[in-house]
Amino acid sequence: MNKKNLALGAGGAIGAIIAWKMLTRAGAVDWETISDKIHHVENSHFAEVDGATIHYQEFGEPANPTLLLLHGYTASTYVWRTVAPRLADAQFHVVAVDLLGFGYSDKPASFDYTIASQARMVERLMNRLGIGKATLIGSSYGGAVASTLALDATERVEKLVLVGAVCNDEVLQNPLLKLAAIPVLGEVLTPFLLDSKTFLKARMKRTLAPASHHLIDEERVESVIRPLKAKDAHHSVLASGRNWDANRIQADAHLINQPTLLIWGENDSIVPLRNGECLYDAMLNSRLVVLENCGHLPQEEKPERFVELVGEFCRAKKGNTRFAEK
Repeated sequence: MNKKNLALGAGGAIGAIIAWKMLTRAGAVDWETISDKIHHVENSHFAEVDGATIHYQEFGEPANPTLLLLHGYTASTYVWRTVAPRLADAQFHVVAVDLLGFGYSDKPASFDYTIASQARMVERLMNRLGIGKATLIGSSYGGAVASTLALDATERVEKLVLVGAVCNDEVLQNPLLKLAAIPVLGEVLTPFLLDSKTFLKARMKRTLAPASHHLIDEERVESVIRPLKAKDAHHSVLASGRNWDANRIQADAHLINQPTLLIWGENDSIVPLRNGECLYDAMLNSRLVVLENCGHLPQEEKPERFVELVGEFCRAKKGNTRFAEK
């Protein structure tokens, strides 16, 4: 068989695999079939916001001060599974939200998946749940959403906790995100990458500090990959990457007046510490805490210290909290 025929055969096989993948994937994850596998499912609730269904988990007494928890890109309420109940035990009312397009919230094709639109959705969810004002805790991409809400709806944000928070578009330099941004190629690559446990484990090793690699087990991999396996999730992940618009956070950080706690892992390779230092320099009423032997997810890697820091910060009286510590 000559080289031309080999190439044609290989191309046909690859095309067949791609077609099979695209045609056999589910349109959406069915909550009824997987709910028994969800962490804290007894705390799960759903609310309608602008015609879309939002999944959130609620802990603690509503009469206590409210903490609204927002996860990062491709993540879900799973990242708060350890600290959410502990914060509730510390006398807070905790609401962990699956952003639109992620976790077990709806993933409408009509949504534009910008950070500003996600912030508006969170504000409307607060309206729906009767939450007038809350402390927003945003991790990674969720930090950009929380910061945007603090800028655009100042009266709704009591305090701000930014955890390895996205504040610019640097992450778009990631080679995979560059490839995903290419029309058609992104649509082909995304289902294979998001369904790959090998890829996900490699990504987790980069996200977590080496000291936290013991957290990468089968339960974690399954829990992260489960809400990403369907067609609508593939679309929302692509659309969020293609509509990434976080530069405004860094540019306008000096306008954020709410007391702000910045929590960063010293080994964060996803949103490096220099970003936290940049925000600290710009935000007058801020405190920066850098955790040693910690990567991009302090709430998972250092949960005890995380709960301690958030509790102290939220109970402190308003005022200038500006200082940095290791």
